[in-house]
Amino acid sequence: MPAASPSAPAFTPYQRFATGLLTLLQFAVILDFMIMSPLGAMIMPAMAMTAQQFGLVVSAYAFSAGLSGILTAGFADRFDRKKLLLFFYAGFLLGTLWCGLATSFESLLLARIVTGLFGGVIGSIVMAIAADLFEPALRGRVMGLLQGGFAASQVLGLPFGLYLATHWDWHAPFLALAAFGGVGGLLIAWRMQPVDAHLKLQTDRSAFAHLLHTVAQRRHLHAFLITALLTTGGFMIMPFASAFSVHNVGIALEQLPVVYLVTGISTLFVAPLVGRLADRLGPLPVFYAGSAITVAMVALYTRLGPSSLITLIVINVVMFAGIFSRMVPWQVIVAGIPAPEQRGAFTAVNAALQQLAGGLAALVSGHIVTIAPDGRLEHFPWVGNVLIGTTLIVCVLIRPLGRR
Repeated sequence: MPAASPSAPAFTPYQRFATGLLTLLQFAVILDFMIMSPLGAMIMPAMAMTAQQFGLVVSAYAFSAGLSGILTAGFADRFDRKKLLLFFYAGFLLGTLWCGLATSFESLLLARIVTGLFGGVIGSIVMAIAADLFEPALRGRVMGLLQGGFAASQVLGLPFGLYLATHWDWHAPFLALAAFGGVGGLLIAWRMQPVDAHLKLQTDRSAFAHLLHTVAQRRHLHAFLITALLTTGGFMIMPFASAFSVHNVGIALEQLPVVYLVTGISTLFVAPLVGRLADRLGPLPVFYAGSAITVAMVALYTRLGPSSLITLIVINVVMFAGIFSRMVPWQVIVAGIPAPEQRGAFTAVNAALQQLAGGLAALVSGHIVTIAPDGRLEHFPWVGNVLIGTTLIVCVLIRPLGRR
């Protein structure tokens, strides 16, 4: 990777605007998924859901997103990426609005399926646009800032969403997100320039042949496997994090926003720093350091008993620092794998596999974790062991791609 130095290229004014806009979209899409976890402690009793049903609601988004990614991958490089982004973002907002109007388990399940069909593709389009607009020497910083959308969803979105949910009901955060997300759609239509340079490199292959040619390459398959493994462990833990904090750790429901707020603020600083380190040191050393932190903190977190609020916050902060120290360098590596004319299809398939692996993991987690009569989650350390195992496997698999 090129070294970050005083002579390294700087962002142009439009690149700064594009980074901010893409981060805003990441914020909306990630928040839509992330909000399901802390709201689980409210949604399950409100709709009399079992852990298996809630796991199905969470995984429905992932499965539909994965299916959508596969279906659109062959066409992803045949359109201006701006127009593609607008189409899927509009569908995502409609699905989010439906979630805010859902009144039963069945209607919420259908709403999550629709939201996933559109929202699950947005992340891959954003990554393709970022790789098109920014040269390799800037990608670590860009990926760090884009991952800041995740942190912003915790700092601003989750506490505000939980505030709305506790003062009204769990529908309110989805309605507010649909209204806020409309601002991003207007900015895309108004200010974003076309992203169509890849169209000049297109071949005359059919959509299916283009998809087949993309997935058949060995290094692409290698990357897809790593993405699936990295996703599995996180999706097994996230759906039940709020219920675990409340019923096992003993944190009051009203204190959950504080946990997410402090963790998110710390991540706002960690993600850009990790991006700069990836540009300067290379993504592999940063990834390995993040993996070591993740393994240690997940082992501690999933076995945590009744503890103070401060203890839970500290563990969360360090654990998410480790997780982001894996995510950002991996995004840097992935951005450089496909050729520009295959980037849309590659990122769509990669995102689809990520969603499918995550959906399967959430579904399996719902059958591993059981709810005791007193509300405590049982067998939660088992899902932590899965995350640790997949992390160790990825540490071996990632080396050839990271070197290249």
